Amino acid sequence: MEPGEALSAAAQIAVALAGFAGVVVAFRSKALHDWSPVDKFRLSNLLGNSLIPFFGCLFGMLLVTIKPTPISIWRWCSGFLLLLGFVSAFLGRRRFSELGPAGIKNLGAYRYVFYMTGVLGIAAGLLQVYNALFSGVFWFFYSGIIFQLAVCALQFARMIFQPPHTNKT
Repeated sequence: MEPGEALSAAAQIAVALAGFAGVVVAFRSKALHDWSPVDKFRLSNLLGNSLIPFFGCLFGMLLVTIKPTPISIWRWCSGFLLLLGFVSAFLGRRRFSELGPAGIKNLGAYRYVFYMTGVLGIAAGLLQVYNALFSGVFWFFYSGIIFQLAVCALQFARMIFQPPHTNKT
């Protein structure tokens, strides 16, 4: 599969997952502003983990259209993905800290999955740093896209299969 085709497929998946977030919001019994902080945190993770790969794919598709293709295209893409990841991590950390200790405890066993995906996210970020600085290959960049989409799909499944939080933490 050519990089442009792979990026197009990943962008379509990212848009679908972002659309599913709208479906989740539409089928909940309460308005979004009445959701618990934990549920709002879950939704923001879902949206963030779909928008980051979408924008990364769009940036990669833009650069692929340049003729002749720049030799450092995948370095630039990895750098862009890192930038998006830092912004997302900053905003996500802020929302996570707003939950407080009680809200974090209310995440239940999922907090361990959350921490595990955080560690894997750091590893994916380090791979992007390596790709941006040294190797510049497509599959390192694409692994960051796939990681974000996998976490997004996990978050979507959680929002569908777990009932909304009733606590106002």
